Amino acid sequence: LELRDATGVSAQVYRRAGDERLCLAAAEPSAGLRDTVPVGSLLTLKAGSAAQVLVAWLPEDEQRPLLRGAAFTRADLARVRRRGWAQSSAQREPGVASLSAPAFGPSGEVEAAVSLSGPVDRLAAPTQAQVQALLSAAARLSVHG
Repeated sequence: LELRDATGVSAQVYRRAGDERLCLAAAEPSAGLRDTVPVGSLLTLKAGSAAQVLVAWLPEDEQRPLLRGAAFTRADLARVRRRGWAQSSAQREPGVASLSAPAFGPSGEVEAAVSLSGPVDRLAAPTQAQVQALLSAAARLSVHG
């Protein structure tokens, strides 16, 4: 809720479920355009910023099959790891953009992707405030061993 309120766009938390991602939590803004993803929804790991985050930190042998037919490349995933967050614009759904950052578990593995999603015009060129709010939310969810 804090992330949604700080940014004014939809916020979600995803976890990998095999070759898909599961929406664990979602918060929609009370007004304006929203990207509604119901809790419990299974979405592809082949497109979107959350998919990039969930795949970027996997071992190469696990990445390989997920990259076949994906909207992003191994080079894109390397950029996500370097930057610490991912961005997509109309990758999963026309008109929708998203930003995602990893929440890490105690041994350094990515446990979840924290995401912002909304209209392309609100997120295609993310502001520093949006990125900081996202990274702060992901850090709060991360477990440090």
